[in-house]
Amino acid sequence: MKAIVFEDFKTFPTLKDVEKPTPGPGEVLLKVAGAGACHSDVAVYNEFEEGGPGAVPPPFILGHENSGWVEDLGPGVSGFNKGDAYLVYGPIGCGRCRACSRGQDTYCENAATNPYLGVGLGRDGGMAEYVTVPARNLVPLGDADPVAAAPLSDAGLTPYHAIKHSLPNLAGGGRYALVIGLGGLGQIGVQILMALTGATVIATDMKPEAMEKAQAAGAITVGGGDDQVERIREITGGKGVDAAFDFVGAASTVKVAAQSMARMGRCTIVGIAGGAYEWSFFTNPYEATLTNTYWGTIEDLHEVVDMYRSGQIKPEIERYSLDDGLEAYRKLQAGELSGRAVVVPHGN
Repeated sequence: MKAIVFEDFKTFPTLKDVEKPTPGPGEVLLKVAGAGACHSDVAVYNEFEEGGPGAVPPPFILGHENSGWVEDLGPGVSGFNKGDAYLVYGPIGCGRCRACSRGQDTYCENAATNPYLGVGLGRDGGMAEYVTVPARNLVPLGDADPVAAAPLSDAGLTPYHAIKHSLPNLAGGGRYALVIGLGGLGQIGVQILMALTGATVIATDMKPEAMEKAQAAGAITVGGGDDQVERIREITGGKGVDAAFDFVGAASTVKVAAQSMARMGRCTIVGIAGGAYEWSFFTNPYEATLTNTYWGTIEDLHEVVDMYRSGQIKPEIERYSLDDGLEAYRKLQAGELSGRAVVVPHGN
C-alpha cells in the first residue's frame, strides 16, 4: 500500500510503498477515510531534533488525525461491523496507570517507557491506505461524514479539552473569551465557544481572511498592532477577558493573552511554538491562572463527535488524494492553506 513516511529529522517526508498492516490482538484494521495534515506533523519532521524535547524517533507513517471504516478485526476483538465508520483517538498510553484508566492517555504515567506516543506519533499513522489502531481508541461516527471528521481527533479535541476546563470561568452573564490564532484549531475553538457558552468571543489573527471566518461564526475580531491589548480590553469594558486560549504559543501571543486577562481569569496556552513569558506578582492579575493543555481524553472526543453530528462543529477542509499528500504538507508548511488539509486515500 502507499503511505507518507517520516524517515529522518529535518527531512521532508516521502510517499512510498509499504506493507499493508495486519491487526494484532486487541486491534482493528481501518480502511482510511481521511487523515488530517497538522502543524504538529511539520514540527515532527522539520523542527524537532533527535533526542530533543518532543522528538519522536523515525521511521513511521505520519497522520495522527484519522478516520476510517472497519476492514478487519484482530484476535480477541468483537462488537465491530465491517464498513462502520469511526474516528480514531490518537494518543496511546500504557493502559494500566491512573491517567489511562480515566481515558487520559496523553498524561500516561509510563510515557517515558512506552514504545510510542500514539497513532502517527512513533506508531504508524493514517497517511496511508490502511491503519491499525487499538479497539479501545475508536469513537463511532454513525452516518456522519468520516472524511470531514478526521481533523476533529486533534483540531477539535484539543480546543474542546482546553475550553471544557475553562467553562467555570465563562459561566454567567457578561463573560468574555479570547481566541488567539485562527488556524484549524482556533476556528473550531470559536465554534465550540459559541455553542457551549454565552460569552462574547473575541478572536485575533494576522490574516484578515481568517478573522473574517471567525467573525462569520459569531466572534468579534481584533487585528494585530501595538494597541492590540488595549483594544481587547476596551471591548470588555476595561476588565479583561475571563478566559483566553492561545493556539499559537509564541512569546508575542502568550504576552497578549496574559496581558488581556481579567482578575481570577484563566489563560490556556495550547499552541506549541515554545514562547516564554515572564510572570511577576505585580503584573499578573490577582488569582489569574496561566496554564497549558495537551490534546484531550477519549471521553472528550466522544463529546466532540456529538457536537459534530449535531452540526455545532463544521470543519473547513481541503481534500487531497494520497498521491498529492506531500503537496498538502508543502502548502501547510508554507502557510498556504486556508482550511485543514485532509488526505483521502480511497477517493471517497
